[in-house]
Amino acid sequence: MNKSERIEWKYVVRFLKDFSKQNKDMLVNSVLLSILGGVRPFISIVLMGFLLDAVYAGAGIEELLKYALIALGANMVLRLIEARLREWYNQKNEYIKEIEAELLNCKSLSMDYEYLEEPRVQELRYKSQAEGNYIGMSGWLLYRFEQIMTSVISIVLALVIMIPLFISSKQGDGFICSWASSVLLFVLVCVFVGINYKYNDVIARRSKEEHDKLTKDYNRRNYYLDKLAGIESQKDLRIYAQQELVEKDIEISNENLIQGKKRQAAIYTKREWVGQGLSDLSGLMVYLFTGLRAYAGMITIGGVVTYASSILRFSMAVAQCAVAMANLNTVGLYCKDYVEYMDLSKRKYEGTIPMEKRRDNKFSVEFEHVSFRYPGTEQDIIKDLNLKFTIGEKMAIVGKNGSGKTTFIKLLCRLYDVTEGCIKVNGIDIRKFDYQEYCNLFAVVFQDFRMFSFPVGENVAASDKVDEERAIDALTKAGLGERIATLPNGLNTYVGKEFAEEGVAFSGGEKQKMAIARAIYKNAPFVIMDEPTAALDPVSECEVFAGFDKMVGNKTAIYISHRLASCRFCEDILVFDKGTVVQRGSHEELVQQEGLYSDLWNAQAVYYA
Repeated sequence: MNKSERIEWKYVVRFLKDFSKQNKDMLVNSVLLSILGGVRPFISIVLMGFLLDAVYAGAGIEELLKYALIALGANMVLRLIEARLREWYNQKNEYIKEIEAELLNCKSLSMDYEYLEEPRVQELRYKSQAEGNYIGMSGWLLYRFEQIMTSVISIVLALVIMIPLFISSKQGDGFICSWASSVLLFVLVCVFVGINYKYNDVIARRSKEEHDKLTKDYNRRNYYLDKLAGIESQKDLRIYAQQELVEKDIEISNENLIQGKKRQAAIYTKREWVGQGLSDLSGLMVYLFTGLRAYAGMITIGGVVTYASSILRFSMAVAQCAVAMANLNTVGLYCKDYVEYMDLSKRKYEGTIPMEKRRDNKFSVEFEHVSFRYPGTEQDIIKDLNLKFTIGEKMAIVGKNGSGKTTFIKLLCRLYDVTEGCIKVNGIDIRKFDYQEYCNLFAVVFQDFRMFSFPVGENVAASDKVDEERAIDALTKAGLGERIATLPNGLNTYVGKEFAEEGVAFSGGEKQKMAIARAIYKNAPFVIMDEPTAALDPVSECEVFAGFDKMVGNKTAIYISHRLASCRFCEDILVFDKGTVVQRGSHEELVQQEGLYSDLWNAQAVYYA
C-alpha cells in the first residue's frame, strides 16, 4: 500500500473514532456480526464432510444422526444470535444519519464565522456526507468493514481447512501431486487477488472522481429543494414568471446528474465483469487442482465435498474482500473531506482576558489603522480606518451600498478579525478578550436576521429559559405587545408551522420586531441595528424611532440605514465611502457641509416633503 493509501486509511480510522464516541456499540456489534457471518457457513461444510466420510466408512444411523443434529443445531443457534444482532443493528442504523448530522452541525456552530461564507468549506461539508445516502457514511463504512472482516475470516478458515489439500504430496505421481503444484497454485491465487483488488481500487477512484464532478449539480439540486419548498421564493417566481428559467436550470442539473450516474454505472459494470471473472478463474484453478488430487486418491469423498465447498467460500470471500477493500479505501477520500472539515482550525486568536464589568456601561472603542479584506480576495473593504467613540452615544452609520457599513459591524462584533491594525476596547486589543464574554457586549439586529421555528419566547430570549415578564416588556417596546396578547398560546406560540401545526406565520415586519425585541431582551451595552426597520410600514417605523431612546437607555446605539431621515435623532453620524469614514458630525452639521452626506440628503429630501 502506498503512502497516499495509508493516509486515506488514517482518515477512515479518524471518522470511525469520532462516530464511536457517539455510538460505540454499533462498531462492536459489527465485529460480532462479521465473526458470525464468517464462521457459520463452515460449520455445515465441515460436518457435511464428516457425515459423508462416515457414510462411506459404514457408520451406523445413530452416528450419522449425531453429526446431522450437531450441524443443524449449531447452525440454528448461530443464526438466531446473528438475527438478533442484525435486528439491533438495523434499529440503530435508522438514525445513523442523524448522528453524523449532529457531528457536522456541532462543528458548524463552533467554527469561525468566516468559514461559513466560504463556498469551499460548504462544499467540504456536502462531500463529507455525500457517500452512503440514507445510511450515512458511517453506515456505509460499517457495511464495508463488516464485509471485509467476514471475508477475511472466511478466507482464513477456508485456508485452514484446505491445509491438508496443499501440504499433502505423493512421490512419483506427477506434478499435480507434488509440493510445487501447491506453491504454484497459491502464488497464482494471490496474483489474481492482487489484480482484483488493484482493479477495484482504480474503478472506485474513478467513480469518486465522477461523483466530485457532480458536486455543483448536487448543491444546485439541494438548493432548489430548499428554495422551492418556501412561499417567499414562490411569490417572486410567479410575479416575474421565472418558472421556465428555474425549470431549465433544474433540467440541466438533472441531466448532468443522470449522465454522471450513467458513467458511474458503466464503471461499476466493468468492475463486476472483470472482478467476477478474476474470482471465477482463481476458483476454477483451485477446483481443478482439488479434482485432480481426488482422482489421484489423495482426498476422501468427504474431503472432496469439504474442500470444494471451502473453495467456493474462499472464491466468494476473495472477490467480496477485493471489492470491499477498494471501496473502503475510496470511502477514505470522503472521510478525508470530513476530517478536513472537522479539523478547520481556529483562525481567530483565542483571548483569555475577562471583560471588565461596569455598572455605568462606559466603554471606549477605538479603531486604529484598521484594514480588512475578505479571505481569498485582494481588495480591501475597510481601508486604514481610524475611529474612536464611547458607549452611551447614539451613532448612525450611512453610506452607499458596498461602502463597508455592514463589514464595519462584523469587525466590531469580531465575526471577522482585522487584516491590519487593531480594534481596542478600553485600550485593550479585542482579540485578547475571552471571545464569548466580548460577544456578550453586543445585541445586534442584522439586516438578514433570522427567527427560528421556536416559540416566540425562546426566539426573544435566545434560550429555552424565558423570563416572561422581561420578554413581554421587550416585545412591547418593539411594538409587538398587542399582537402577542392576541395569541392563544402567548409566548409559547411557535413561529411558523415547521415544528407545530398551531404555529403562526408571522409577517416579515412582525419578525423584524421580534428581532428588535431579542436585542432589547439581551440588555447588552451595545445595541446595533442594521436597517432594523426595512420590513416595517411607515407607522411602525415611526413607533420604533419614537421609542428608540427608551429602548436603548444609556447604551450605545449604532444604527445603520440608507434612510437619512431616520438618522436625525442620532448624536453622531459617520459617513462611510469606499471603506473609510469621510465625514462625521451631527445631522445639522453635515447637511451644511459640502460632501457625500449633503449629496445623499438632497437626493432623498424630495421624498421627505
